[in-house]
Amino acid sequence: MPPTKRSPKSESPSKGRSDFKRVLLKLSGESFCKPGGFGIDPDEVEAIAAEVKDACQVGAQVAVVVGGGNIIRGASLAAAGHIPQSTADYMGMLGTVINAMALREKLVSMDVDCRVMSAIDIKAVAEPFIRNRAIRHLEKGRVVILAAGPGNPFFTTDTCASLRAIELECDVILKATKVDGVYTADPKKDPSAKRYDRLTFSEAIAKNLRIMDMTALAMCQEHQLPLLVFDFNVKGNIRRVIEGKSVGTIVTAG
Repeated sequence: MPPTKRSPKSESPSKGRSDFKRVLLKLSGESFCKPGGFGIDPDEVEAIAAEVKDACQVGAQVAVVVGGGNIIRGASLAAAGHIPQSTADYMGMLGTVINAMALREKLVSMDVDCRVMSAIDIKAVAEPFIRNRAIRHLEKGRVVILAAGPGNPFFTTDTCASLRAIELECDVILKATKVDGVYTADPKKDPSAKRYDRLTFSEAIAKNLRIMDMTALAMCQEHQLPLLVFDFNVKGNIRRVIEGKSVGTIVTAG
């Protein structure tokens, strides 16, 4: 399949970030709990929901891919050798559904219309992911929370974010992190680490910067889908991105 043709506005993000009208926000499972914690912390969920609502209020269509590491880490279970990776990965997918349900309920309490769509069939709590239906929800101004990753084991929620952003014709992936962009090294371990303002996917892959997994980066590169890495803990950052302000590190195809 040939690469998706991005519109000109998406190919020049540094000049027109205010043109990001449909965005995909990638949240790690750890975003749902206190640092070093486990499970779901109500204050953290409220903070996430407030940021998503803020983004919607400036006119953006928002899809959200959630991780599940605060509930269960399938990779860790598989690495321990007690559970096959395919089973452990499905367990991790269920963790993302729990997070998606929590975020949905908080958004609803804030008068934000939203839907949870799952890549695995779980009718009692979520709609099945159907591309055209998801796009229709976005066009109606609903937040679409995407759960269960891509629905297959051996793939990460990073890869899911790239896949869904391409499918839903998003203008950019916003990857929420605990630091204010991409650095030459871990800034918490190396005080001399320097932050990049912008990168290409080729540079990120060659330097093994671990922004996302390699499959996710390659998909973004092939489909010319920009990726913006930013500090989610700074209030209003999503809104700043959509309004065209310089935030974090932008990664592009070239």
